[in-house]
Amino acid sequence: MEGKGFCQKHGIEFVLTEGCPQCLAEKQGEEALESSESKALVPAAGEDVEVQNIFQQSKRLLEYAESRVIKDVQDIKMATDDLAIIAKYKKVMEEKRKEYLRPLQEEVKAINDNYKFWMQPIEAADRITREKILAFNKEQERRRLEQEEINRKRQEAAEQEMKLNGELSESVNLVEVAPPAPKRVSTDMGTTGMVDNWKYEVIDFALLPDEYKVADTSMLNAVAKKHHDRKQIPGVRFYNEPVIRVNAK
Repeated sequence: MEGKGFCQKHGIEFVLTEGCPQCLAEKQGEEALESSESKALVPAAGEDVEVQNIFQQSKRLLEYAESRVIKDVQDIKMATDDLAIIAKYKKVMEEKRKEYLRPLQEEVKAINDNYKFWMQPIEAADRITREKILAFNKEQERRRLEQEEINRKRQEAAEQEMKLNGELSESVNLVEVAPPAPKRVSTDMGTTGMVDNWKYEVIDFALLPDEYKVADTSMLNAVAKKHHDRKQIPGVRFYNEPVIRVNAK
């Protein structure tokens, strides 16, 4: 028979494992209200009048851009005016985007920071336990190889004595070799297993085939911006490809 409880607030009995139904309903209502209030803080961009106006103006600017023909400097001046307007609109829209994202990003950051704190002990326990298993396996393998080397040397010494004297002065006393660490351990709760995890280490870059060498694009871009084509680097051509810069007043 399930235990019963009595809610002082609502004056009703309830099943202990289920809780007071009216309290649960109130809690769900509060959570729904908080959720709706949170969403209300971030209105959809389509509800922003300024965003709508810029969108409509941008459609006209797109029509002008598609039909534009530049034949002389006067045409460039008109295009410059449009680029200045476009630059202003892009700036406003970017600010709007950040404005709408900011509360969401802050909420996501808060949630991540919160769970990062609560996950600390379980993450530490996971890391420490894994490290200790790996340390045991490594030590077990070291001992096993050392024991095998001892036996190899003893066997070798015995063979040399046989060649020299035709007999052994004493029997070969081999040490017991520890079994290799298990690659898989199963219990009623779960299973752990060693899985290959191959990595690489470059030990001589000069010997590395060309197809595995990747250019340092960040450094080369920095050289191009600072030295232009005045600094020569074998195998690299620096060239100028002008772009249009727009300064809106």
